[in-house]
Amino acid sequence: MFQVKICGVTTAADARLAADAGADAIGLNFVAGSPRFLEAVTARAVAAAVPRGVLRVGVFAGATAKAIRQIAGTGGLDANQFHGHLQAEGDGIDQTGRRQPWDPPELCGQLEGLPVIRAVRLEAAMPSGAGGSSGPEADALAAARRWFAAAIAGGTGPAMALIDAGVSRGTAAGRLGGTGETVDWQVLAATPPLPVPMALAGGLTADNVAAAILATGLGAVDTASGVESAPGRKDAEKVRAFVAAARRALGCG
Repeated sequence: MFQVKICGVTTAADARLAADAGADAIGLNFVAGSPRFLEAVTARAVAAAVPRGVLRVGVFAGATAKAIRQIAGTGGLDANQFHGHLQAEGDGIDQTGRRQPWDPPELCGQLEGLPVIRAVRLEAAMPSGAGGSSGPEADALAAARRWFAAAIAGGTGPAMALIDAGVSRGTAAGRLGGTGETVDWQVLAATPPLPVPMALAGGLTADNVAAAILATGLGAVDTASGVESAPGRKDAEKVRAFVAAARRALGCG
């Protein structure tokens, strides 16, 4: 779906900056509590600032299909990214009575016609041979694999997977991404891939993106905090340097 995505874009100027630098996708954040959160009406102006051919991705966590469809229509989105947890705890309701920030597999089918990018995280894998097994327990993407299988069984699977840095199960919606933490590239490289194209996120900057691509072998990258002067405010020099480094490493620039 994309090769280089600049996520957490909050202004039309930053959207144009990303596109002019050579990014082929921007991410617009609709997760309440995030410092990069956008209202749908504002997002429409941001999305309109990029030319045709630049993918406009809405980022959600714990939203309903109805809400996503409404925002996608108002905001002029091309695709949706699920960044919530793969599973809920208990009945899926937190102590305040709110729905936990998780995105069930059936959400893909409920959004048929709107492409989905599914953010997932590496699990702490049991060392090979521990407990007498080197099977699913050693698979750092086992939970993600089950989620994808359930979505596909329901008739519609994601078009792409985004591997982001790990967070705890109880992490609030607004802190699920853009943390600056990195993925364990070596573990990812040693893990069988998911059944769709995969992109790498998690603490990527102009200084480490080439090494990350080389270590993981993935053909797409995504960054938010790595190109910012402050949360939600992109730094022009960092954006240009990141996109240039990524495109060189990917062999597309």
